Parts: sequence; C-alpha cells; structure tokens
Amino acid sequence: MSKSLAIIGGTGLTQLAGLTISNAHDIQTPFGAPSAPVLEGELDGMRVLFIARHGHPHRIPPHLVNYRANLWALQNLYATDVIAVNAVGGITKNMKPGTLVLPKQIIDYTYGREGTIFDGEFAPVSNVDFSYPYTEELRDLLIKSSGKVGEKVLNGGVYGVTQGPRLETAAEIFRMESDGCDIVGMTGMPEASLAREFKLNYASLSLIVNPASGKGRGAITIREIDENLAVGMQKVRRILGQVVSDYYESE
Repeated sequence: MSKSLAIIGGTGLTQLAGLTISNAHDIQTPFGAPSAPVLEGELDGMRVLFIARHGHPHRIPPHLVNYRANLWALQNLYATDVIAVNAVGGITKNMKPGTLVLPKQIIDYTYGREGTIFDGEFAPVSNVDFSYPYTEELRDLLIKSSGKVGEKVLNGGVYGVTQGPRLETAAEIFRMESDGCDIVGMTGMPEASLAREFKLNYASLSLIVNPASGKGRGAITIREIDENLAVGMQKVRRILGQVVSDYYESE
C-alpha cells in the first residue's frame, strides 16, 4: 500500500486553508465518535486527510478528546503518517512565544485518559516500545520543508503533557523544568503512544503561544495566546503546504 499523510489540527488550526475537500468522512469507530469528521481532500494537488482534534468549532477540552477514535478513523482511511499540530507553552530559556518546535521526547503527566487499544477487548493486552515517541523520518521532513519556506524550527526538546484544561501552577512548571521538560501542552498524550499502537508514523509540530506559568512577567492571558496563535499558525500553514509536496515527492 502506498503511503498517505494525515494532519491533526490543534488549537488555532480547526481548518486547513487551501484544502480542496472531496469527502467529509463521518465515521463511527469501536471507540465511539471522533472529534470531527475526517476531511479528505487535496492540498496543492496532493491527497491529505485532516481532523480537528478539538472539533470544529473548537469545543472539546484536552482531557475529553477521543484520541483512540481519532487515530482509528485516520488509520481506517489508510493514513500511514501523521503530523500533529500542538499549541504549547515555553518552559526553558530558548522556548519563546512564536517559536516552532519539533519535540523529540515526551513526559506524560496526564491521568484517567483512555490511553491504549490493548485493553483486552479491542485488542489483547500487549506492550509497544515507546523509547523514541516521534518518527525521525517525519521530523526530518518537517525540518527540510520548514527550511524551504524560510521558517525556523527548533529541532529537539521534551514535551511535558499535563491534564488541563486549566493552566499549570508556577510550582508545577518548575518541577517539570527540573524533570527536563522544555515545553508544556495538554494534547501530546495519549495521541503519540496510540499512534505507535496503531503502527502510524507520527511527529509533532509544536507552536509556543505563551511563556509557561511563572516564566513570564505576569499572568497568562487569552489575548496573548490568541495573538501568538494568529501569527504562528500562518507559519504552520506555510510549512504544512510544503510538507505535503515534499512528502509525496519522496514516494
């Protein structure tokens, strides 16, 4: 089977500009309904699947996203590779608002989420190797494509995933920094580990939209986040357009 690319849009990316939609797949899965219909279409003449992680319009909080259903739906529509877009906070010194990051590792602080397909019902209890959660080939593609459109991305870093939907306390962020986290968000897990269970290649393109709690000059405001989303998602869209072209060129 030939390869096929899917994009999971996060906060600020509930639609994919330039996508000519040929089908909206309203799928029921063994895990219930996905966040939104999976949109199938063409971006610059290349086939792409797209799903809005939080629904369209944005309505589903991070801890209630049906990650299993979303990934099952993408796989059922023959996706082989998934690029996830995540809005995050910056923890360490060089993680400034507006910066794009390709994380290399994850620390999971979430709880109570449906985080596996190996539950003894859908599939027998099993384990997957998750030493390196992101697919290097997809990360390399994102670096290459970003350079072609003149957008800088930071290559590497640890994504700390918190439960949400509240933002973290300053003490929690300081603990996460001591644990080795560079960025903080609420949607990186169990999405990444489920992709591994579904045998999907997976990478995250993370946009820093605010300094993490205790790392800025004052309280985090929605206005600040929205302003950084508006500017940053323009960069993300340029990169994704190039990624789609480069992805199929390498086939």
